[in-house]
Amino acid sequence: MIVSLIGAASENGVIGKDNWMPWDLPAELTYFRTVTKGKPVIMGRKTYDAVGRPMPNRHNIVVSRDGALAIPDVDIASSIEQALDLAHKNNPDEVFVIGGEQIYKLAMPLANKIYLTRVHTTIEGGEAFFPEFDEAEWTKVKEERREPDAENKIPFTIMVFERKK
Repeated sequence: MIVSLIGAASENGVIGKDNWMPWDLPAELTYFRTVTKGKPVIMGRKTYDAVGRPMPNRHNIVVSRDGALAIPDVDIASSIEQALDLAHKNNPDEVFVIGGEQIYKLAMPLANKIYLTRVHTTIEGGEAFFPEFDEAEWTKVKEERREPDAENKIPFTIMVFERKK
């Protein structure tokens, strides 16, 4: 099973401000939905709270230290390892870690791929950041820049990295 991180981060690494993404990029959200559809998604409780409901057409797994947490139609895990075990139940070819910052950090050493959208802006006052990683340990297998348009006011670049063997 491939363990993948997927996220969008500003030039200065911000992924969240005021418990949400600090930009509105419908094309990037469409990309996220397309890539993760039908796959397990692992997230922290704060990310789940920000989304507000289970993501449709995905096996939703929330990592939380709260042993009493129960969410309908969502599996709860107490660690990233337990979340990966839960994701493995249906034998998917790939599982996606979708945030937030702490969950990304825990999953980074286990990741085989990173789907990173670099949003070409700087966000001041960010509260959550995508973890830094050594690009020398990864091979960039995709890079696609999207220029601003009527719906997407900020340029962004979609990149996919695979861990070198």
